[in-house]
Amino acid sequence: MSDRRTLYAEFEALPGSADEVAALVREYAVAVTAEPGNLRFDGHRLAQAPERFFVYEEYASQADFEAHVASPHCATFNEAIAPLVVGGTSTLTWLAPVA
Repeated sequence: MSDRRTLYAEFEALPGSADEVAALVREYAVAVTAEPGNLRFDGHRLAQAPERFFVYEEYASQADFEAHVASPHCATFNEAIAPLVVGGTSTLTWLAPVA
């Protein structure tokens, strides 16, 4: 059985903050994809609602995800987006393979 961890995060930029949030996501992606256990990090804006964001992430193991969460760049990103997004944070949804 695989220990892989897959999730997506969703968040919505406050009015006038979407471009700044997009820049932060792009910068964050560089740091996250350099992590040894990161398999994928895809950041998106919704085409019909560009203030809404969807980030898909995969990690090789639970330990790799925990290392990601403990990284300084994760804390820096979360602090930076908090005042720019609705509710101050993202909503995480964990995924499990169908087969």
